[in-house]
Amino acid sequence: MTQNVSITLQNTPDARPITEAISEDNPKAVVANYPSMIKIDCPNRLVIRADSVSKKIGRAWDTQEIHLSLITLSGNIDEDEGQFVLAWK
Repeated sequence: MTQNVSITLQNTPDARPITEAISEDNPKAVVANYPSMIKIDCPNRLVIRADSVSKKIGRAWDTQEIHLSLITLSGNIDEDEGQFVLAWK
């Protein structure tokens, strides 16, 4: 059975490049834009890669910075310097 993981970010200039990187790295992700938030759902697993976000913003990006834009998430977290992963295990 497929179960979606999700992440919801504030709809701010800081979160938009993160959303773009997520969309490119996770082709099955569905992005819903709302006035104050961006909700992203993805079947089973969603990966946010630090190098992908860094390319979008033009500087080094630490995965811990996701917490500055994070509203909520659904799934188990596996986080290190290179990526932030949501998945159901």
